[in-house]
Amino acid sequence: MIETQTKTTKVTSSKMTTRKMQQLMYLSLLCILASTQLSHTLAAQLDQSPAKLEQNPCMNKATCHECIQTQNCGWCMKADYGDRPRCFLNTPKPEICPEEFIYNPDTSESIRINKALTWDSSGAATMSGSSQQISGGSYESSASRQSSSSGSYSASGSSSSYGSSSSSGSSSGFSANLGSQSAFAAAAAGEIVQIKPQRVSLKLRINEVHNLDVSYSQAVDYPVDLYYLMDLSKSMEDDKEKLSALGDKLSETMKGITSNFRLGFGSFVDKVLMPYVSTIPKKLEHPCDNCKAPYGYRNHMPLSNNTESFSTEVKQAAVSGNLDAPEGGFDAIMQAIACRQQVGWREQARRLLVFSTDAGFHYAGDGKLGGVITPNDGECHLNAEGMYTHSIIQDYPSISQINQKVKQNAINIIFAVTQNQYSVYQKLSGHIEGSSSAILSNDSSNVVDLVREEYSKISSTVEMKDNATGDVKITYYSSCLSNGPLTKTNKCSGLKVGDKVTFTANITVTKCPTDPKLWKQVIQIYPVGINESMIIDLEMLCSCPCEHPGSIGYEKHSTSCSKSGILMCGICECDDLHFGNTCECSMSDVHLNNGNNNMCRQGNNTNAADCNGRGSCVCGACECKKRSNPEEIISGKYCECENFSCERNKNLLCSGPDHGICECNRCVCKPGWTGSSCDCQTSKDTCMPPNGGEICSGHGTCECGVCKCKSTDDGRYSGKYCDKCPTCSGRCHELKDCVQCQMYHTGELKNGDDCAKNCTTFTPVGVEKVKIDEDKDEQLCVFFDEDDCKFTFKYSEVGELVVHAQEEKECPPKVFMLGIVLGVIAAIVLVGLAILLLWKLLTTIHDRREFARFEKERMNAKWDTGENPIYKQATSTFKNPIYAGK
Repeated sequence: MIETQTKTTKVTSSKMTTRKMQQLMYLSLLCILASTQLSHTLAAQLDQSPAKLEQNPCMNKATCHECIQTQNCGWCMKADYGDRPRCFLNTPKPEICPEEFIYNPDTSESIRINKALTWDSSGAATMSGSSQQISGGSYESSASRQSSSSGSYSASGSSSSYGSSSSSGSSSGFSANLGSQSAFAAAAAGEIVQIKPQRVSLKLRINEVHNLDVSYSQAVDYPVDLYYLMDLSKSMEDDKEKLSALGDKLSETMKGITSNFRLGFGSFVDKVLMPYVSTIPKKLEHPCDNCKAPYGYRNHMPLSNNTESFSTEVKQAAVSGNLDAPEGGFDAIMQAIACRQQVGWREQARRLLVFSTDAGFHYAGDGKLGGVITPNDGECHLNAEGMYTHSIIQDYPSISQINQKVKQNAINIIFAVTQNQYSVYQKLSGHIEGSSSAILSNDSSNVVDLVREEYSKISSTVEMKDNATGDVKITYYSSCLSNGPLTKTNKCSGLKVGDKVTFTANITVTKCPTDPKLWKQVIQIYPVGINESMIIDLEMLCSCPCEHPGSIGYEKHSTSCSKSGILMCGICECDDLHFGNTCECSMSDVHLNNGNNNMCRQGNNTNAADCNGRGSCVCGACECKKRSNPEEIISGKYCECENFSCERNKNLLCSGPDHGICECNRCVCKPGWTGSSCDCQTSKDTCMPPNGGEICSGHGTCECGVCKCKSTDDGRYSGKYCDKCPTCSGRCHELKDCVQCQMYHTGELKNGDDCAKNCTTFTPVGVEKVKIDEDKDEQLCVFFDEDDCKFTFKYSEVGELVVHAQEEKECPPKVFMLGIVLGVIAAIVLVGLAILLLWKLLTTIHDRREFARFEKERMNAKWDTGENPIYKQATSTFKNPIYAGK
């Protein structure tokens, strides 16, 4: 069954040749770019984005390829188009540019290969071989994955892919009788299809997002290749014996998951060099008890359906020994992946490599310790016996090399390591695509459960990746198994056989590569760990067909170009001796760079651009650029004036037409207005208080019709007319004494009848808490009296003086200073006495211990008290040593 989807395109795009620019046209282009940059700079200064100043993104696009590389822009190829901009945002009317002269390509998609999935959503296995191929026949993908020279292959149909890691499907509930005979026949024929569609042609414009759906479903009874790669150093001897005993159980377990199962076995130790192994001749033959000679890597048993021989091969494999703790596992992984034919990896199978060890690993650069400096080439180097021949010739591979090889060959590595090494390999699995890590028991007794659980995790997850370059951005969305909205993800979990998952790939070309050869690319979207992919033949629409010889709109020595240039897409590309819009000017008649005689440059500045970057020098005279907005005009002999780049206020040029107009880059204000953007009023009427008085109440200056208030020693004034001063004292000091004597009977007027005589103009009203109401123009006053108590009041003078005072003063708590002083003195005395008593106690204890020690030593004296212990007799006795006693 064939499914095709095709979107129409108006004109086919092709590669753009490098345009020769003669001197004048090159300078004109620079001027246009400089003018665009100038507008952006002015926009930034005015806190306005360029989009607000220039709403048309197609403006100032001088060539067809520049135009179509701008989103939503099209080009008019009509020769006699006049001075109107050819790059348009909205399609021009037919009388301006007929439809046959418009080039505005659309994104197009064409599905070339769309074979049905081997396992559909209804649970029935289907034969994908019945589907056809639009392009006819099989193809060989230039981007298909290659491994080593011994294992390279070409992909046919949809089997070509790129990448590696986990896929979908779940091991739970699997059994050998799940698949129907048709599914087995499809697998045997090598036509299992798990990703749809398989090949798509896509033409895409710059910065346009195109959605492309890709579906994945795991086929029933999908083949599995499991290669067990084991560390056979002496410390793994008990693990080898246990694996040999569990070999049949491992085979039965995997056959319960898929009947199409193959098993292989390989082992490794390390490079046979110092300091990795001992090079003493005796140690080279028997590095340890019951050990054989060390080696780098050996392929004991290629992948085979005869899984019964696995236990025999493991049992017969001899352990060896080495000196340092890390092992040569990376050499073994590289050879096990690169040697596709020797190991026997199948094209269509889930490839598992179980890496078992209890030690760390050597990686690139460690070979220098043994004198090996040749980098690892990533190729297969096995002899007829399956031994790695370049172990002492090439360095260990790097982590990135392992990752690259894993992706190219779609391998899932399971690092089965002991508890003490788990954290290291867990971090390593984060750098190798599609790999995972699990804890292996000290004797590998849990290897069967470990492989089953890790396979279940891998097969129940699908993760989409791609090999897109930096110029192409692909983002994935999917709802996975739910029916909810799409979310941004490239990974779905919890899948079983028969579950169909669809990903929507948002593909965007961010920019055109500088090399036209890269405008056509082959991109692959693949499920990690599955040797299938969707191939996208991408063509970036970066140039116009009319810019290439042999196309409509391309004419050499055109009469429209005065027979002195090439007509391309309606514009002229002049030869080296002519210039102008229609190549009407000759270089021999007008010399552009002739010192002070340059007629297109103002003054004597020979480094300036022609016509100030705002126009083209046509036969020695400036022809100013026309804007898309007819109200925006560039003028002047040297295009030095414009009426759209003056200062703006509130996004209005010169504050709007009522305030001023823009003439030759500056605002000309109308009467009553002034300032660089005509935003200041010349009248000061708006600064006069409504009740009369001085300008800004005498506390500020009138600028542009607005009061700018001053700061004084008393405080800072505010308000529209600078008539408010929240921090000024005002009449607070004047009212203080009366409030204090009337409310609290304290202060200077508390004696006699002083308060009654001096405080007759107001009587304060007591309130619990003083709060200011700014609408009533109230002023707050705060003071401290002689007892350090704070009292607060407010007053207002709207009509008459009204004072509100706080009923209770806020006094600090009283402090008994004498008690504090006496307490400190008592504490010092007590501490001193305590220290003296402690000292006396310690010295007494010390003296008693010394006296007791003296008494003990006196009691232990060994001499008689009646004799002098230092007395010695005067006679000495000697014995003749040769005297025999006769």
